[in-house]
Amino acid sequence: MSLLTHCSCGNPVDIPGSGLHESNSSRKSRIVRSPSPCACPRCLLSTVLRRVSQRLVFAEISLKMFLFVLGLVALWFVVRWYKESKRVSNKEGKYVYITGCDSGFGNQLSRHLDKLGFCVIAACYTGKGEDELKKVSSDRLTTIHLDVTDSESVREAAALIQSRVGQKGLWAVVNNAGVALPSGPTDWLTIEDYKNMLDVNLCGVINVTLSVLPLIKKAKGRVVNVASVFGRISPFGGPYCVSKYGVESFNDSLRLNMAGFGVKVACIEPGFFSTNVTNTELVKNNLRELWDRLPQDVKDDYGHVFLEKTLEKLDERFRQFKDSDLMKVVSCMEHAVAAVHPRTRYSPGWDAKFFWLPLSYMPTCITDRVFLRNSPQPAVSAL
Repeated sequence: MSLLTHCSCGNPVDIPGSGLHESNSSRKSRIVRSPSPCACPRCLLSTVLRRVSQRLVFAEISLKMFLFVLGLVALWFVVRWYKESKRVSNKEGKYVYITGCDSGFGNQLSRHLDKLGFCVIAACYTGKGEDELKKVSSDRLTTIHLDVTDSESVREAAALIQSRVGQKGLWAVVNNAGVALPSGPTDWLTIEDYKNMLDVNLCGVINVTLSVLPLIKKAKGRVVNVASVFGRISPFGGPYCVSKYGVESFNDSLRLNMAGFGVKVACIEPGFFSTNVTNTELVKNNLRELWDRLPQDVKDDYGHVFLEKTLEKLDERFRQFKDSDLMKVVSCMEHAVAAVHPRTRYSPGWDAKFFWLPLSYMPTCITDRVFLRNSPQPAVSAL
């Protein structure tokens, strides 16, 4: 037995399958259901239009939400740009102490800030570095000798700076001095290799900062620590990454400790740039020297092919990642020193922004797989 109902256009529609055994209540429930469309063109068109209308409404809501979020993001960038574009006044009365000015980032930063009008105190490790910097700078720039691993040298530099800045205090210290060699597989190195690099890259940063921190607090100035993107991720062995992880940690704790005194602390995390630290020949010669001093059993474990492939990979990686535009880093340093509202972190370099930092947020199993698949393996490798 069938049940007769009507479609949306009023045409009768027969619903088969209704038996005599159906109760009155069951029949009523089937009758009050919303009308079913028939196969007539009017019903089909009505159904299609209704579904299209629903999808259009959903699409309109989605578009409005997307535009709203996009507007918020754009507004955030505009506000951030405006906030970060403000620069401090009275540059001529502000002293900036920079370490590692013989070459590279420190050398360019000291000259750049000198041109902007800051009173720069540029610390060099060699007399040659001092002489060359004086030739290309104004009378505002002062050079001093500094060995960051020698506490007496650090104290003498701090005393000289105090006599210069007087009651004004020191506006900024930029801890730029650092070394990258020796570097290689962990079991190619000695504890002395680790100690020597940590003395420069980590203890030197801490020692210099502590020596002038009272002067920084007096000026409500800032501390700028040059770490590395390899303070966020460790793709190779050796003390370099260890030291930069340490700088990151020191930077974070110092930033929190100094916030109450109005002192701002920033960290620069460059990727690969063309400096002495990333000089291809120096790095390759370092690996050969480390190999030559290895005991024979370690050489047998790795095999000479490992050394050759590692040297080839170095050339390849440096060509891929090295950036010759040091001003990308210097501009970040300058902003950290001269901006009214500096950032807490800067990551100059396309490789840092779009490869190393995103990779550092990945699960360990993924980062390990990426590094191991792209690295030479020892002769006795179990992989």
